[in-house]
Amino acid sequence: MTSRTAVLYARVSSREQREEGFSIEAQVKLLRAAALKDGIKIVREFVEVESAKAAGRKQFAEMVTFFKRNRTCRILLVEKTDRLYRNHRDALTLEDLDIQIHFVKENETLSKDAKSQIKFMHDIRLAMARNYSENLREEVKKGMSEKASQGTYPGRAPFGYRNNTAARTIEIHPEKGAIAQRVFEMYASGRYSLSALSKKLRDVAGTSISKTNLHKMLTNPFYIGRFEWGGQTYQGTQPCLISPELYVQAQAVLHGHNRPKYSKHDMAFRGMLTCAYDNCAVTAELKKNKYVYYRCTGHRGPCALPRFTEQEISERLGHVLQDVCIPEEVVRSIDASLQGVHVQMRNQSAQERARLERELATLQSRMDAAYTDKLTAKSQENSGSASRPIGRPKNSGSGR
Repeated sequence: MTSRTAVLYARVSSREQREEGFSIEAQVKLLRAAALKDGIKIVREFVEVESAKAAGRKQFAEMVTFFKRNRTCRILLVEKTDRLYRNHRDALTLEDLDIQIHFVKENETLSKDAKSQIKFMHDIRLAMARNYSENLREEVKKGMSEKASQGTYPGRAPFGYRNNTAARTIEIHPEKGAIAQRVFEMYASGRYSLSALSKKLRDVAGTSISKTNLHKMLTNPFYIGRFEWGGQTYQGTQPCLISPELYVQAQAVLHGHNRPKYSKHDMAFRGMLTCAYDNCAVTAELKKNKYVYYRCTGHRGPCALPRFTEQEISERLGHVLQDVCIPEEVVRSIDASLQGVHVQMRNQSAQERARLERELATLQSRMDAAYTDKLTAKSQENSGSASRPIGRPKNSGSGR
């Protein structure tokens, strides 16, 4: 007699659930024991860490494909209804396969020929599972909206910040925060396009940020203490990374109609000057691939500002700077401030390194414990096999 074959399916909603004790291993152990008890041979096991509230799970889809290609296997073993699905689309998908679904913990088997009472109870459990997901979603949205109204961003912090899960706050990242601040400063200067800025960051800071993500950063009010959530703008409790003036300047460069055209030639004062006559930007032009001239963009109409060369503006600014003298006490104050910032950044880096080392040690401890448990289980399995008596081998020849 040919033994019946089945597929095993186990699932948890998230990795957090898996780590907190909602173990897939426990489900697999239960289903294997049920298969052994009923004389069923498990030919495939599908294990998934994903929510079941919506269709589209990878392992679920692979299981459906397996059933379609293997017509001799018509049994599915699963712990209970909400481990298999929480939506009607997946339920109908399995119903169309014409298979038997054994809900081991619920002690029921669902099939096309099952009694109406079994189908009715299954539909109730499916409705309850779906309602649980919908209610959970509503509660999460309500909680996140309340969190936002209190000034705490309820999502993942953008580049330059980090989520402090212990204190439930958002703080500036020691290294990435300085890079994000530099992004605003460089772009607000008007000397970089998004492409050029992305390349510059990759070459200088070793940080890869795409044009799209740079645009998101530059338009995100999170860096000046505000954030948008659910179509509303809130005043956040996170520290400001840049000044409002720098943010406005970056927006002007990003959305301005009179932004200068970027070229490979390095123009010293491009994006740094404003016309004294009409407050338009002063743009730079390269003539004969050699000479650089500055002029008003004329965005507000004809302007009386004459054209002047880069050499002329260098000389004029040079005369201004010659008369600038920084007092010795100011120099000492700046030096002390810079040293203080350096010490603060070094301390923050040390704290971050210590935190990461603690997390690494915790992960290593978990891995060692899991490995020890596996070795113990394997050892017990081997010792159990060794203790079983070995039968006398059959004599292939005729006895005398």
